[in-house]
Amino acid sequence: MSQDEVSRMRPPLVPLATLIGRELRNEKIEKPYVKYGQAALAKKGEDYFLIKPDCQRVPGDLSTSFSVFAIFDGHNGISAAIFAKEQLLDNVLSAIPQDISREEWLQALPRALVAGFVKTDIEFQQGGETSGTTVTFVIIDGWTVTVASVGDSRCILDSQGGVVSLLTVDHRLEENVEERERVTASGGEVGRLNVFGGNEVGPLRCWPGGLCLSRSIGDTDVGEFIVPIPHVKQVKLSNFGGRLIIASDGIWDTLSSDMAAKSCRGLPAELAAKLVVKEALRSRGLKDDTTCLVVDIIPSDILFLPPIPRKKHNMFSSLLLGKKALNSVSKSTNKLSAVGVVEELFEEGSAVLAERLGKDFPVNTNSGIHRCAVCQVDQTPADGLSVNSDSFFSPGSKPCEGPFLCSNCRKKKDAMEGKRPSRPTVTA
Repeated sequence: MSQDEVSRMRPPLVPLATLIGRELRNEKIEKPYVKYGQAALAKKGEDYFLIKPDCQRVPGDLSTSFSVFAIFDGHNGISAAIFAKEQLLDNVLSAIPQDISREEWLQALPRALVAGFVKTDIEFQQGGETSGTTVTFVIIDGWTVTVASVGDSRCILDSQGGVVSLLTVDHRLEENVEERERVTASGGEVGRLNVFGGNEVGPLRCWPGGLCLSRSIGDTDVGEFIVPIPHVKQVKLSNFGGRLIIASDGIWDTLSSDMAAKSCRGLPAELAAKLVVKEALRSRGLKDDTTCLVVDIIPSDILFLPPIPRKKHNMFSSLLLGKKALNSVSKSTNKLSAVGVVEELFEEGSAVLAERLGKDFPVNTNSGIHRCAVCQVDQTPADGLSVNSDSFFSPGSKPCEGPFLCSNCRKKKDAMEGKRPSRPTVTA
């Protein structure tokens, strides 16, 4: 499914406060069950996953529970994938202010995910290892789903109306024109691998480094224009629920989003994950690590998502009844669409850190101490520097306004935007 098709399918934005207000007023809508399954087959052993169904915004308070599911598809080694699996959630949560309401917590998530991804990348690169990883990171709180991603792992939503929605954006240079333009504008080179005789082979890659992706965590031997800033999308499901399929590219290189969704409808999540992997292997064999998580978000009164009803179509009666028959089919489809309605709350994919942190970041002006919006380290005003203090922003921006970055995170921001030379390339 192309980005243009996804854009045309996108419903209008609805304020989060409006949706939560509706939910609070409707006492019959209980918090959904989250059921999940996982399946994987290893070729190189570089895929890792995270399943945490019992997290709590307020420790000890079950009413504040949320779930986290993630896939980390490593390359050039496993260290980045393992590091991200172990550190990313804590880094995201540390960027969310304490003692806030559920509504405020959900609103803070997109920015906290950006900060957490960048912090994890900085911390990993400080270790000097050169591996990298894709990340598809999903947080489920009630009927609200927030997805952050870098790389080419993918998360899709199969709603109860039978509509399949892509909740991530692939950051493959071969397919993403905007990312190619950003990389070259930041000082990178994009091209195919040159072999003997000057022939170009394989997918588009970024040089130095030869990575096929434009965003990842890690990859210390590649220029800073390969950024860890995630695409983030937040949606609210109807109280009929839906199914998430989160998988590494070992699945998506073989199956389209629709094929993956249709292959496992009507099955419990655990069996569904195994069937998606089996279907991918049936198509082309085990060419890459293949990992799949299936997560069902379902009303509390059913055991698993039922199959989408299919209206049997009699060709003779359709020809006989003509328009009347077509209208009845259309009405049936509309009913299914209403059941599976998904309301979009937030989506942003800019690779510019300053645009993702915003200007309304909470700042304690009374203490005289500023906290770095990325690494959460406190600093005095003399040490901290506002992200608004350069020429990128409009004349209305004020250098003294938050959010603030420490000197280390400021260097990272400038490097990602091509404002200083990237780190030296590690060569064999």
